[in-house]
Amino acid sequence: MQDKEIMERTRRTEWFRHDRFGMFIHWGLYAIPARGEWVRSTEEMPEEPYLAYFREFTADRYDPKEWARLARQAGMRYAVLTAKHHDGFCLFDSQLTDYKSTNTPCGRDLVREFLDAFRAEGLKVGLYYSLLDWHHPDYPHFGDQNHPLRNHPEEGNEGRDFSRYLAYMHGQIRELLTNYGRLDVMWFDFSYGDMKCETWKAAELMEMVRSLQPHILIDNRLEGSGESSGSILTEHPTPYAGDFACPEQMIPPEGMRNTAGDPIPWEACLTLNNNWGYAAGDRHYKSARMVVRTLVECVSKGGNLLLNVGPNARGEIPEESAAVLRQVGAWMAKNGASIYGCGPAGLPKPEWGRLTRRGNTLYAHVLEEQAGAVCLPGLAGKVARMRRLEDGSEIPQKEHWNLREYPEYASFFLNPSTSDSYPLPDPMDTVVELTLREE
Repeated sequence: MQDKEIMERTRRTEWFRHDRFGMFIHWGLYAIPARGEWVRSTEEMPEEPYLAYFREFTADRYDPKEWARLARQAGMRYAVLTAKHHDGFCLFDSQLTDYKSTNTPCGRDLVREFLDAFRAEGLKVGLYYSLLDWHHPDYPHFGDQNHPLRNHPEEGNEGRDFSRYLAYMHGQIRELLTNYGRLDVMWFDFSYGDMKCETWKAAELMEMVRSLQPHILIDNRLEGSGESSGSILTEHPTPYAGDFACPEQMIPPEGMRNTAGDPIPWEACLTLNNNWGYAAGDRHYKSARMVVRTLVECVSKGGNLLLNVGPNARGEIPEESAAVLRQVGAWMAKNGASIYGCGPAGLPKPEWGRLTRRGNTLYAHVLEEQAGAVCLPGLAGKVARMRRLEDGSEIPQKEHWNLREYPEYASFFLNPSTSDSYPLPDPMDTVVELTLREE
């Protein structure tokens, strides 16, 4: 990538690298069978049984304003909705297909309502668009790695014209970019096998997207997937490498850098339970404590967290999800300064937790109770003051007699009245703000 292109990517991703926390929303017909968004593929379901869900999709409790309020309350700064998932069903009023929400009993352009509601709440907005399409007649069926009819030789690919599908796909993306106002993110999903890069006419697609909305952020999945990040990790990425990498259901052990060792923008996308789309039997929700600590881990490694919710068939975010997000929001309301605009501290990870940093301010995220002082490696004499971020209360600096053999450490007690062990003030994550001395 040339210096100019790096500068442009840096400029485009400035808000993204500041905001750090977003909501992913997987929603569609698959919420009715409620066995996850891949249900048609995993169960090798023919078209007609799946169309039954199209004929009963009402979304009668869909209130995107409520979704937007919840995202804002959780401390999220942007959101990405599945405009079209792999099943090909569109939540927007595309003029290129009848397979869309406006033709169901719902009768609504769900994408437009989503965008209006989230923008009104002050959140940035993105749309997910699947490169796959199990409904379109010209998308490969028999023998494809993922298609529901992959094991049905009677569904051979003779007569299927993939170029027609590409024209359809590019046309729908053009619709989203021209009919729905300013978008902040275009989240493509995903490449696999030979279905990647120029199979999608990726260079032409990127040129079109950039010409319509030059500011927009694009992920790396025109050539990558959750299994491979593609050329964004190299010193010479392709024109369609994207603006950020998106590891899925994991946090990179040491953040993400290219082969030259330079950090790249990245966003971990994770589910709140074990499914992207609504799964009625999946009650294994992550705790608010785990979400907060995952977010802190991402930021400490220079990345974002895009946390998914899967609304049910009627358009409601499950209360289990909402409850977790409200708890996360309570923590963010007090400690968001340690997340927004922050990144790696440039110091080794301490055993008691993690560090994030913004300029001359360091945030110590104390996650484990300590037997004695909390020690800060390499910071002796470099800290001007320490305060609990939650309430601004002073944490005195003083020399501890039993640490005199370790002069390279700064240290503190979270309860200044005692040097004994005590529970953490906030068991979710106790944050100490350290103002460093000017060097």
